[in-house]
Amino acid sequence: MVETKSKIQVESLNVWFGALHSLKSINIEVQEKEILGVIGPANSGKSTLLRGLNRLNDLVPIFKFDGKILLDKKDIYKDIDVGHLRQRVGMVFALPVPLPLSIFENIVYGPRRHGIKDKNRLTEIVESTLKQAYLWDEVKDRLQSPAMNLSGGQQQRLCLARTLAVKPEVILYDEPCSGLDPISTAKIEEAMLQFKKKYTQILVTNNTKQAARVSDRTAFFLMGELVELDTTEKIFTSPSDPRTNDYISGRFG
Repeated sequence: MVETKSKIQVESLNVWFGALHSLKSINIEVQEKEILGVIGPANSGKSTLLRGLNRLNDLVPIFKFDGKILLDKKDIYKDIDVGHLRQRVGMVFALPVPLPLSIFENIVYGPRRHGIKDKNRLTEIVESTLKQAYLWDEVKDRLQSPAMNLSGGQQQRLCLARTLAVKPEVILYDEPCSGLDPISTAKIEEAMLQFKKKYTQILVTNNTKQAARVSDRTAFFLMGELVELDTTEKIFTSPSDPRTNDYISGRFG
């Protein structure tokens, strides 16, 4: 039996935006180096949970919460500096947002901010992360070209490489393939599966088939509540809650 280690623990988490109770008493434990899929209809709290894990919700003035979020048993609000947290817990958004710089400068932006100045080291980081994001072969001869000239799928993989460049421990994905073609989606998913060797990953997706393809376990959210969390195989073949079955079979959502 493979021994598992907890990476993230969410304990009795409630989140409000003004009067809106967005997350209701959420308890989740995410294991190290697993891919946790998070599914559910719109406005079910999926992205709110994800943004809470690296404190992006803090940027919303009407945000408030109670409960705890622990990273390696340390409270992310009490024990970890927010800048350090966002280095350790990176995020890839639905829409790729490359910086208005070259491909090379996009990737080295984060490492430079963290004090890496050596040109050879930065060059190594660019090659390594682009290879991990399955983009190197497509851009290796035009690293000084504007990142904005890349296709949408290439931009998303560039943003993934940029996230990897600061050596995160956890990667959060907020519907990363929602605007991508099937070929680009397949490359992102292939990268996710390879990343399991090094990273803990949480994937919010509206594509239940994607969750079924890449996730080790899947959580189903509905109206701010965690309805069910189990192995992906069980969620998609014999869920415990009829609402989960109704959602994945397309009866609502």
